[in-house]
Amino acid sequence: MAINIRLATFIRVEMESILLAWEKFAKTLLHAKHMNQAELRAHAREMLLEIADDLDSHQSETEQAAKSKGLAPEDGEESWAEVRAEERHTSGFSVIETISEFRALRASVASLWSKAYPKISIQQREDLSRFHEAIDQAVAETLRQYAATTDMDTRLFGAILVASPDPIYVLDLEGRFIYANRASDNLFALAPEAIIGKSPSDLGFSFAWDFQRHLEKVIADQAIYRGKFAYTFASGQGERFEYLLAPVLDEQKNTEAAICIFRDITEQTLTEEKNWHCAHHDLLTGLPNRRLFLDRLEQEIKHAKRRSQHLALLFLDLDGFKKINDSHGHEAGDQVLTAVAQRLMECVRENDTVARLGGDEFTVILAGTEQRRDVERVAQKIAEALKQPFLIALEPVQISASIGISSYPHSASTPNTLLDAADQAMYTAKKAGANRVCFYAPSSKQPYI
Repeated sequence: MAINIRLATFIRVEMESILLAWEKFAKTLLHAKHMNQAELRAHAREMLLEIADDLDSHQSETEQAAKSKGLAPEDGEESWAEVRAEERHTSGFSVIETISEFRALRASVASLWSKAYPKISIQQREDLSRFHEAIDQAVAETLRQYAATTDMDTRLFGAILVASPDPIYVLDLEGRFIYANRASDNLFALAPEAIIGKSPSDLGFSFAWDFQRHLEKVIADQAIYRGKFAYTFASGQGERFEYLLAPVLDEQKNTEAAICIFRDITEQTLTEEKNWHCAHHDLLTGLPNRRLFLDRLEQEIKHAKRRSQHLALLFLDLDGFKKINDSHGHEAGDQVLTAVAQRLMECVRENDTVARLGGDEFTVILAGTEQRRDVERVAQKIAEALKQPFLIALEPVQISASIGISSYPHSASTPNTLLDAADQAMYTAKKAGANRVCFYAPSSKQPYI
């Protein structure tokens, strides 16, 4: 299977595996127990194919934003989710059972996808976001369809709030809890009477201010909002959560309350952050790698341009490093590289960037440097630090560094040309002998900063 396979294709190719997981769940539903395997599979297959087709369809940013809020444009015809909601309602399914089908499909697809692709591309991440948006849109349409044929207060939200394993609660227009299901009680580690009548701010939740701001917008705009926050509740559950806020409307279409659903996404988020860190940092030293270095250099150049400031780029190549690898082995060489990274970090300011491009090549971005002597002072400080012996297996070893320096805007004005200029200066320093510092100068009349 291709590394960059699209989620829609994955759903079609892995349909059998998804349906197997789906069947196990479906048998736990009261009304699904009386359906044969073919009926269960046909229903799930149709939903998955509809979602896959939706993922393949072109959507503008405006359309995607609307769908993420459960506000996909209507064309006057019933959507596939509304048709299936009618079918399920006719078959006696409760709304919680119908919505649980979507949740099970979401879980089956997401689980198989994460196992198949622990590291996903930007496009695949966008596919996954659109997949969640399609499920949320289907849930919103299902709720609307059920609301049109049942008593929302007693048969719809009552069933959802009581039976859902997800933390769900209802807030009044002032942001106070008027209902919290058992999953919410467990998450907050509070008794129901300690929750009702209080606001997230009253309960001391650090995310309360942002949450209240979005709640007010949901109430005013009568639109769904999806958000995220980082917090560990008193129960010890989770670190990262996403939530969905939705307005509850009365018969006159006025907002009378808001419902909120939490989902613990800690494992997923931490995995994504770990994958991002590994993709952008050197595994040996922990420093930014070439990809992240070039991105930061581009941002620093933009920042310097906006503020009419200067920056300097140092390109370092270690002198005598090969001898250490040859005489002491690569493990000793790795220890030296790690120690070099630490010494470089100690020589610069917190807002400067130290990166390892590969091998024994390092770079340093010095932002806001206005004088040549300031840059030269840092370069000499680095050179002196790297001249000091490194203790490897109780034996001192010694290296030095050839350092080339370029500057923005005088040497170059783009990340790659600035890096090339510093690289050329470094080779000039190396040719002149070990432990040298050389400034890039395309002509002797070229000024520096």
